Amino acid sequence: MELNRRTFVKALTASLSVGALAVAARGAVGAASAKAAEVSVWKSASCGCCEGWVRHMRDAGYMVTVHELDEVDPVKDRLGVPASLRSCHTAVVDGYILEGHVPADSVARLLQERPSAKGLAVPGMPQGAPGMETGVKEPYAVVLFGAPTGSSVYEQR
Repeated sequence: MELNRRTFVKALTASLSVGALAVAARGAVGAASAKAAEVSVWKSASCGCCEGWVRHMRDAGYMVTVHELDEVDPVKDRLGVPASLRSCHTAVVDGYILEGHVPADSVARLLQERPSAKGLAVPGMPQGAPGMETGVKEPYAVVLFGAPTGSSVYEQR
């Protein structure tokens, strides 16, 4: 009977180890595929902070396509970005809307967790957010919006 218990424990340990490796690999693949995601961004040609956000996303490994427009509000209207959450630029990544200066790691989390929502927003233009680095850092919220339960704070920065 002791031999069977030892065999069982060894088999269980091996199985758990393989399972842990599979979970770790899936997490690494998820992070890699999130960074490989294509981002389309609509912005004004004259907006320097938008360019800073585009650089932030590219530096994080995202492939970014920029569409420069004279007026970005029609894109926001078409995508259903609430007026209270609007900022200077709007982007789409893998079916999610990104409004404003959303950090790249928040986007990676969004793509990994895949919540039922329209997307993420950083309302306004908070100092210290990606693209808004001025040496001053003010706290800001990354808001998950368009969820069945309404908008909520996804992250506090």
